Amino acid sequence: MNPSTDRLLEVLEQARAAGSLGPGPLGRHIAHSEGFGAVASETLGRTPRNFADLGAGGGIPGLVLAQYWDEARASLVEIRRRRALALQLAVEDLGMDDRIDVLERRAESVGTDRAYREQFEVVTARSFGPPAVTAEVGSGLVEVGGVLVVSEPPTPDPSRWPAEHLAQLGFTTAHPVEVGEAHFVVLRKEQAVPDRFPRTTATLSKRPLW
Repeated sequence: MNPSTDRLLEVLEQARAAGSLGPGPLGRHIAHSEGFGAVASETLGRTPRNFADLGAGGGIPGLVLAQYWDEARASLVEIRRRRALALQLAVEDLGMDDRIDVLERRAESVGTDRAYREQFEVVTARSFGPPAVTAEVGSGLVEVGGVLVVSEPPTPDPSRWPAEHLAQLGFTTAHPVEVGEAHFVVLRKEQAVPDRFPRTTATLSKRPLW
């Protein structure tokens, strides 16, 4: 391992000790995170210039992707203050604060902010929320031509991503992808999302699109 990888492991161990990262070997978490990167890069045909990670938590996959795409700019979105502060310290510790921002905000509010709306080539989501919520929130951040990559259960279920509702958000049909032991779905943005999306937190919760 190189020094930067060693330091990343230390940062992730600290996140786990603080309760921000789930169980299992760190190597598996990192491999899963790199799967996001492989899927996005292959879909785009190149390394993205920027990305956003929804519900960045303990830094999986956001911090790993920041190392994987070592020239990409990124926004790590995390509403919980304690985790956002820990992420900011981790970003500084890893020497990435010149290109990585930590946004302590609700992701749906970021998607309606003109500074961020439809500005990212790649948006990632791991355990962020139900498919309808993840797709709607992601639609506000992914630029036209970009992709939303979501971690998925091992067994594919097309009903999780109904094409008619994805089209409302500007996405094409969901495309399942498997990388090693990790499973993902890729949603490519083909047109701008209507101004009414993403909706407020309360509406998303009470009246999801599906």
